[in-house]
Amino acid sequence: MDLTITSRNHKLSEKQRDYIEEKLGKLMRYDDQLGSAKVEISTEQRANQGEVHRVQVTLVGEHGVILRAEQAAADLREATDRVQDVLQRQVTRYKDKRERKRRKADQVETAAAPVAVGTAEEDDGQIVRVKEFALKPMFSEEAIEQMDLLGHTFFVFRDAQNSRVSVVYRRRDGQYGMIVPVED
Repeated sequence: MDLTITSRNHKLSEKQRDYIEEKLGKLMRYDDQLGSAKVEISTEQRANQGEVHRVQVTLVGEHGVILRAEQAAADLREATDRVQDVLQRQVTRYKDKRERKRRKADQVETAAAPVAVGTAEEDDGQIVRVKEFALKPMFSEEAIEQMDLLGHTFFVFRDAQNSRVSVVYRRRDGQYGMIVPVED
């Protein structure tokens, strides 16, 4: 697995870097089809907690499947342990789903590649983060599955049926909705 570690406002020691590599390397035991991992570490000052380390990990697997987790703790090791636990559950859940699909002999698998959700977070009218992503064709069921794996409430994708950019989202009642643009 290719591992990229980025520290935004904190200098990582070699010992800390080795610990992160060791913990995230254990995820390969659960699924050997994980291709790369991007780790972003930042340190924040919080009024009630003091210095807090935030660890965000994005895993990219076979066919472009993306798993993401973010955790924060006062200690960098604790935050890394927490994020590894969350990712371990996600990888196991994804692997189980994949195995169930494989067992269904009558169902034909599609080779559509999920993509990451592009978002822009706002804070007092300023964009603080921009994510870019490639739109690859997939069916709405795959988009819903990818949205659930990422833990997001919406997901932007190119619909394989009509080649339009669409959005699936989770409604407040727990059901799903889909936004499809109409050309004038």
